Amino acid sequence: MPQVETIVYTNEPGKVLSILEGELEDFETEATRYLAGEWEENQFIGFRLKQGVYGQRQPGVQMIRCKLPFGGVTPDQMDAFGDVAERFAPLRRGHITTRQNIQYHHVPLRKATEVLRVLGRAGVSTREACGNTVRNVTGDPWAGVSPLELFDPTPYAAAFARFFLRNPLTQLLPRKCKVAFTADENDEAITWIHDLGFMPRIRDGVKGFEVRTGGGTSIMPRSGYVLYEFASMDEYLKISEAVLRIFNRADELRKNRAKARLKFLVDRVGIDEFRRMVDEELSGDWVNGRDFSPGRLLHIDDEAATAPAPRSSYAQPDGNRAEFEKFAAHNVRAQRQDGFSTLQVKVPRGDLTPEQFHGLASIMREYCGGRARMSVQQNIVLRWIRNESLYEVWQRLGALRLAEAGAETITDVVSCPGTDSCKLGITSSMGLNRAIEERIGKLGITDPLTEQVHVKMSGCPNGCGQHHLANIGFHGAAMKVDGQQLPAYHVFLGGSYQGDEVRFGQQLKVRMPAKRAPEAAERILGVYEAQRQPGEVFNATFDRIGPTPFEAAVQDLALPGEFTDDNQGMFMDWGKLDLYVLQRGEGECAI
Repeated sequence: MPQVETIVYTNEPGKVLSILEGELEDFETEATRYLAGEWEENQFIGFRLKQGVYGQRQPGVQMIRCKLPFGGVTPDQMDAFGDVAERFAPLRRGHITTRQNIQYHHVPLRKATEVLRVLGRAGVSTREACGNTVRNVTGDPWAGVSPLELFDPTPYAAAFARFFLRNPLTQLLPRKCKVAFTADENDEAITWIHDLGFMPRIRDGVKGFEVRTGGGTSIMPRSGYVLYEFASMDEYLKISEAVLRIFNRADELRKNRAKARLKFLVDRVGIDEFRRMVDEELSGDWVNGRDFSPGRLLHIDDEAATAPAPRSSYAQPDGNRAEFEKFAAHNVRAQRQDGFSTLQVKVPRGDLTPEQFHGLASIMREYCGGRARMSVQQNIVLRWIRNESLYEVWQRLGALRLAEAGAETITDVVSCPGTDSCKLGITSSMGLNRAIEERIGKLGITDPLTEQVHVKMSGCPNGCGQHHLANIGFHGAAMKVDGQQLPAYHVFLGGSYQGDEVRFGQQLKVRMPAKRAPEAAERILGVYEAQRQPGEVFNATFDRIGPTPFEAAVQDLALPGEFTDDNQGMFMDWGKLDLYVLQRGEGECAI
């Protein structure tokens, strides 16, 4: 197994993780053996997961997950994503996840190696994107350009990703480990819900991080704890290894995969005892003689050096100024570098077609100095756009059907893939996403307070769609009436990830058929608008009046009615034509 010390890294844009041709050759060989019947499924599964190839609920096809540290992407990589979507994805799309990855679904295993090679030639790795490993290291998509940041954490996030990739310690952890680096107190990376989270700090002129640990969502949502208020740049990798050494040795976690995340250990012993355990681990012999400074692993990319130069003229709004200004108010942020802005592209359900991938690549080359990052809200943040070019970029996005205003507002609904592909899915969360987005869109909401409401959904309790963190959240369930199953949802209200804190939504005492969830969302908004005080945001109203008025408003929606010929639609999921039957398999890397 290659050791991290043997790989020489460069600062080439987008080339954060190394691609080893030998690994691709091995995968091709072993996949061929498996298809020939020489491997059992339970033997092959761990091997393919290490290469980011994941099983789906549909037999014979795979999901392939690309690993994008801190969400960073180049134009060449966007073109590669478009090529894969065109050539290998039957649905002709790639999907942005809530962890800044790109995923492809329904890829035949026999074509998987070719997909990995197309991605690898563009510098995109899938290594350890799945399995019980350190997953994609996520980051604030505004890092490096945020006016509020103390320093840019991006090079240190890259060093972390490089340090633990192919690291023998992290090849078979009790469960996955999720890591996030944020840039400022807005915590756009949502560090509190991660196994390890890093918030920039400066102490006595020395750069470092506040280290957070023990966060997570799923069936036991937990906000993380401060492990250390300050860890210098020479310490953060060493501390992280100490945490993962303790995690890896916690054999009691391996007895139950549903309770094997680091948060269960931290929750059981308490943060003070866990900190003592880490301190003790840091005094071990494994530290002796090792250099934990990130220097050789840093990915230092001088984005300003390739920023677009000024032009002599720029297009100006012509009859559509009001529409453009509305878009800019929601989707554009000024960078700390004078004269430049970022633009957040709202990507419905996180899905992009080949034409959109290629079109965005062209925009990045012409207007962004080749810089963009995926976001945990399933959007794309274009960086380094000259302020004078914003209108032109908006026009170009319009031609790609990506110029919609309202990024991170009530119409920017987030969801996981659900039963469209996931073995663990109970409901079609993507179908509900579309239905709720259409319902809310028809309301024509212009009230600025209502626009701030976030709606998210997951197809099961695991929370890949971050429903715990939404003002209005849904997770998939099932009901039975007259012996016939039907898709349903639980409702959560009052979640938040705004600023440097998170809170998890409170589950209402109601469960409703999936087909009634959009109406429930509308009624919940109606209660908020009717009951709120001047200037009161959704969660403040919920805290003041409690769940009862909201439950009363949707209680009648919980009754699906009898199963009759006229009522069959209630017993079908969104976007489906067959009667619903709960089919839930064993997840290969459930949260």
